[in-house]
Amino acid sequence: MRRIIVILLCSLFSIKSALALDPFIISDIRIEGLQRISEGTVFNYMPVEATELLTAARARQAIRSLFRTGFFSSVDLEREGDILVINVVERPAIASITLSGNKAIKDEDMFPVLADIGLAQGEVFQPQSLDRIKQELVRQYFSQGRYAVSVESRVVELDRNRVRISINVKEGDTAEIKHINIVGNTLFTDKEIKDEFESKIPPKWKIWSKDDQYSREKLSGDLEKIRSYYQDRGYIDANVESTQVSISTDKKDIYITANILEGEQYTVEKTQVTGDLVIAESTFRRLIMTQENDIFSRKKMERSVENITAILANIGYAFANVNPIPQIDRENRLVTINYFIDPGKRVYVRQITFVGNAGTKDEVLRREMRQFEGGWFSQASIDRSKIRLQRLTYFESVNIETPAVAGTDDQIDVVVTVEERAAGSFSVGLGFSQIQGLIASLSVQQDNFLGSGKRVGLALSHSSIVNSFSVSYDNPYWTEDGVSRGFFVRYSEFDQAGANISTFTSTEAGAGVNFGWPLTEVDFIRAGLGIRQTDLNIGQFVREIEFIDPDDPDNTICNDINQNDICPETFFAPILSDPLSQSLDHNGDSIIDDNERDFRTYDFNLSWGRDTRNHFLNPTRGSSQRLSLEASLPGSSREFYKLNYRYSKFIPIWAGLVFSYHGDLGYGDAYDNYDSTSQAIPVDIDLPDGVERACLDEEVISLDNGLPFFEHFYGGGVRDIRGFEDNTLGPKDTNCRAVGGDLKLSGGIEIAIPTPFTKGGGSRIALFFDVGNAYQNISAFDTGLLRASAGISVSWQAPIGPIIMNYAFPIKSFESDRTESLQFSFGSTF
Repeated sequence: MRRIIVILLCSLFSIKSALALDPFIISDIRIEGLQRISEGTVFNYMPVEATELLTAARARQAIRSLFRTGFFSSVDLEREGDILVINVVERPAIASITLSGNKAIKDEDMFPVLADIGLAQGEVFQPQSLDRIKQELVRQYFSQGRYAVSVESRVVELDRNRVRISINVKEGDTAEIKHINIVGNTLFTDKEIKDEFESKIPPKWKIWSKDDQYSREKLSGDLEKIRSYYQDRGYIDANVESTQVSISTDKKDIYITANILEGEQYTVEKTQVTGDLVIAESTFRRLIMTQENDIFSRKKMERSVENITAILANIGYAFANVNPIPQIDRENRLVTINYFIDPGKRVYVRQITFVGNAGTKDEVLRREMRQFEGGWFSQASIDRSKIRLQRLTYFESVNIETPAVAGTDDQIDVVVTVEERAAGSFSVGLGFSQIQGLIASLSVQQDNFLGSGKRVGLALSHSSIVNSFSVSYDNPYWTEDGVSRGFFVRYSEFDQAGANISTFTSTEAGAGVNFGWPLTEVDFIRAGLGIRQTDLNIGQFVREIEFIDPDDPDNTICNDINQNDICPETFFAPILSDPLSQSLDHNGDSIIDDNERDFRTYDFNLSWGRDTRNHFLNPTRGSSQRLSLEASLPGSSREFYKLNYRYSKFIPIWAGLVFSYHGDLGYGDAYDNYDSTSQAIPVDIDLPDGVERACLDEEVISLDNGLPFFEHFYGGGVRDIRGFEDNTLGPKDTNCRAVGGDLKLSGGIEIAIPTPFTKGGGSRIALFFDVGNAYQNISAFDTGLLRASAGISVSWQAPIGPIIMNYAFPIKSFESDRTESLQFSFGSTF
């Protein structure tokens, strides 16, 4: 309207010149004053042309038409003979637009709004557009509760008929809610009603909360929550009759009053299912949550609609419409709910396309899909496909859309959009853990080798207690049926004493092959075979010198080496106070021979697992459980087995918080006759009178038996029972060094907190409670020896490996336990 008035006012001055023109036949038209706009553009808007009789009325029409274009600030008509001369003054062009002071509304969100109103670089500048943009910005800031906002603009004239526009926004603070008054509620208290609100007054200690910041959208949502609160409890006619919002003079404080009409409570008389019932009515009725004689609940009615819609979507009816029709008997306060079902046409999938998988082959994604091209649409299959894709380690996010095919009512396409994460890494770096110290590592890991989904890895690691090398390969789809196959080769040198384990070192080399078979969508079996050689250096190194007869031909080599008549003999002997080295002295001769400390093991492992988690790195729902058997086959140096069961459950609770609990049970034993034929001498664990041990007497062992000690379970550490040093819990030797045990129990609960300022599922913050311990065997189990701790854990899946930081404090511990409050680890770990 304002623009029309401006055009009319400008036209009045130009029309004077038009009125002064006597009618004449135009022989030609000449336009003067053009700079950027072409003559052709002007002629397109001109209602008159050459050879036409120009009258005063036609002249006025021409002037108005040119003003309406918005290109000109002045238009004047003159006559030179029979030539019509049009003198114009172009409006300036916008050279640039700068924004300042806007934080709540970002530039990328504001510039499209400016362009829609006509303010954009290169466009013709019209002053009235500035007024419109001021009004629009104020309106948007008001909707956010920023009532103290002010918008100022500045126009600077430049050369060549251009202008520079500056818009400065002073946003002001968001108005805070100081009081919410509920009027008319007699059935429920103010607190019960306002607990559902998004707008609320937080406690003073919660200084970071923004719940008290006012916005129209939040208030509208809260008013709807009032209606839902009452209708979920049977008050169908409940309504918010009026709302008053007042603001203080300084525009900083908001006061809200809501007037409620509660009405009467209604009971469900009966439910009906009508329409096109494509499956048995009894099936639909099992999905209905509103039952006869129940208090009416809007939430249950809506949930019933969701249930029916979901089952129809699972059998191909993607566009089904379920309409609940309440028939209200106000006299008797009864409700009959009729669920009218219109399934529509059954829909099938025309094609499946993948977007965003630049580094991953389509076939890798397609083999995870449980919705197939040409098949009936199934929402359950779509959901399952999304979960399977999310559980792959090389996708940051997965989104699936099902747009209808244009021109049809029974076809849809499935569009899978993924955001890839770095699936491979090459790193040469350093890490640190409190147990290993400085870690130097070189690793090449590719979870999605050449986009095929195969995993290939090479790793080298060096620290104060472990040197390791490993090569691995795994093909998760060795066959089209999903049978996996993998190989590995590894070598390690491990200083057990440096890892808080009893004093011995070990060298181990191994290789193996493993296979996996999917049983169902969530169940799988894995099996493998391998061979490894373990060499232990344990006990005390003894060097004896034996005098021999130099004429004895059997000692020629010894004499040649020493060039004298003595021959040294070296060997390992068990330490009298060490139950591990004593247990290796199988024949009781006080010497640990090579065949008593070198072990060849033929490994067999078998496991069953079920995984229903919705994400691999940071699940929010579902569970994971695994039952495994590790055994050495007959013919191994030691014959033993280890059973392990692990379970974890994830439950979303509220506002992104996830509750989880987990348990781990491990047990192992030997099935050979090693212990029954052993002549090893137990260690004397009794102490002299008046001498106190630095650890619990109940956990000190005199001799290791059962599961070989180099296969023991240990407790404590940054990834185990947190708050206790790595591998320090459980059975001890006489010097109170941990030796591990045949039995381990551990578990705990966690509450995961949404991680701020991060995207994707590679980071996690959680409050935790851990409990557990390791025991010599089943008969040694004692609940009184369990340890417990609580704290907070922060983890991040970084390219160099997992970064973990724990702050924990023991809840149940003993004075002799080795505890630590701050635990951290980054880089590769053994």
